[in-house]
Amino acid sequence: MDQFTLNLLFVGASFALYIGIAIWARAGSTAEFYAAGRGVHPITNGMATAADWMSAASFISMAGLIAFTGYDNSSFLMGWTGGYVLLALLLAPYLRKFGKFTVSEFIGDRFYSPTARLVAVICLLVASITYVIGQMQGVGIAFGRFLEIDAFWGLLLGSCVVFAYAVFGGMKGVTYTQVAQYCVLITAYTIPAVFISLQLTGNPIPALGLFGEHTASGESLLVKLDQIVTDLGFKEYTAAHGSTINMVLFTLSLMIGTAGLPHVIMRFFTVPKVSDARWSAGWTLVFIALLYLTAPAVGAMARLNISDLMWPNGTNAEAVSVEQIENEPEYAWMQTWQKTGLLDWEDKNGDGKIQYYNDQNADLQAKAEANGWEGNELTKFNRDILVLANPEIANLPGWVIGLVAAGGLAAALSTAAGLLLAISSAVSHDLLKGQLTPNMSEKNELLAARLSMAAAIVVAVLLGLNPPGFAAQTVALAFGLAAASIFPALMMGIFSTRINNSGAVAGMLAGLTVTLLYIFLHKGWFFIPDTNSFTDADPLLGPIKSTSFGAIGAMVNFIVAYVVSNMTKETPQEIKDLVQSVRIPRGAGAAVDDH
Repeated sequence: MDQFTLNLLFVGASFALYIGIAIWARAGSTAEFYAAGRGVHPITNGMATAADWMSAASFISMAGLIAFTGYDNSSFLMGWTGGYVLLALLLAPYLRKFGKFTVSEFIGDRFYSPTARLVAVICLLVASITYVIGQMQGVGIAFGRFLEIDAFWGLLLGSCVVFAYAVFGGMKGVTYTQVAQYCVLITAYTIPAVFISLQLTGNPIPALGLFGEHTASGESLLVKLDQIVTDLGFKEYTAAHGSTINMVLFTLSLMIGTAGLPHVIMRFFTVPKVSDARWSAGWTLVFIALLYLTAPAVGAMARLNISDLMWPNGTNAEAVSVEQIENEPEYAWMQTWQKTGLLDWEDKNGDGKIQYYNDQNADLQAKAEANGWEGNELTKFNRDILVLANPEIANLPGWVIGLVAAGGLAAALSTAAGLLLAISSAVSHDLLKGQLTPNMSEKNELLAARLSMAAAIVVAVLLGLNPPGFAAQTVALAFGLAAASIFPALMMGIFSTRINNSGAVAGMLAGLTVTLLYIFLHKGWFFIPDTNSFTDADPLLGPIKSTSFGAIGAMVNFIVAYVVSNMTKETPQEIKDLVQSVRIPRGAGAAVDDH
């Protein structure tokens, strides 16, 4: 059976499973559409949340960024997992006890202001739409390669699948679909990693193989990798390359952005009790850890394999030849990915070889010129292809490649569905029902929710065709926006009775505005984003990159909210009592079992 047929079988079977589950779990009320009827078991919810969380950025992009940057991009792992600890301890149980359907509804009621609810909707839409761009980008990349179709048609097909199970199933359908998607994506991520770890180190556990011995050389795998990348003129894989301040701020931005993402927080509204919200967060961490402990090994081993392929006889010998790429099976993946436009090379000096090295390194450049090279001839390598191409690079069986195709799509589609549900809820429940037409019937609200999700899918497809960077970078911007706008409002809403409606509104607007301005000014975006300008080479404020600025935006939010609150009317006593009732138990077991 040829590879294309295998891909169709795996992807088609997974899509049939998702749509079948959605039909079985179709939402029949707003409670089921927004919160799955609050009847989801903590373990089930933990698995669904993990799928919702482990998006195209985690599955497709993160290992690629780690592979080509090394130690510095471990901040993705620290920030995203650390954020779940914050969410479990500081937000999830209290928000569940408050008993609302959406984050915006909590902010509106806690700060006793329709304006606060409206501003929260705006912040949610900005962060969620930015996030969903990365997911649609992942859908296009996966479809473009494995179904051998144009990325545009891949996006359309993926959006149709999301429409089929998210629009009709709502949170209830999405929850059980995401459980299936988690099983698909974690299997698809782990199996090739085990194969490659066995090939390179003889250890079937990738996380242990990363720190084990490289079988072919007898050296430590990381020592061998450091040697190869430095021979090619790149910095050591295990060394810190950038600014410590920026790395700390970036990690913090990802952490508090995680704790402020509406589509993740919404998952904790689906469990029966407050204690279940804590257990859900714990189980989510367990399920996430299975992928996140594997990702560094996937990145490092893929970088080693790529370097070996480009210099098959070692870095002191000759580079791979054009003839080898065109005729030898182990290079077939390069020709396949070249057709997608995400990988390309050029024999610039006509010597029949494809030299791969860092042409920004002065010493290596001098050596290159002495050998007649004319710059790095691997002219394009989109980092988002690495995990999807990894089984082909390692020459694994065809069924593994098909499984990875299904896994990549499961990761992108699961998070896209969660984000679109958050957007839909914000529009139908918070904007229409909560602001514009408060007397709307439940039937009409459910219809509005489905129509708004359909509209959001169209917008997501259009934006996904012109993303502002690699999937994980785009997602990092979304986290920064959530960190700067939503997280501080939630924290102050739960833990401070002094912050009033004026302070909350001013803080959210200030945090969102300064973060958006920094991103737009840094990137040179004023009206239409230029995807070629996505670079963090020249930060505007010291070493702080745009993807790290969310932490600064959050500080601005806290400060503005506190100052304005102290200059304006004090929070009403009934709101103070409400905050106390959410945060502090009254009577044995009250905080555990009450709404």
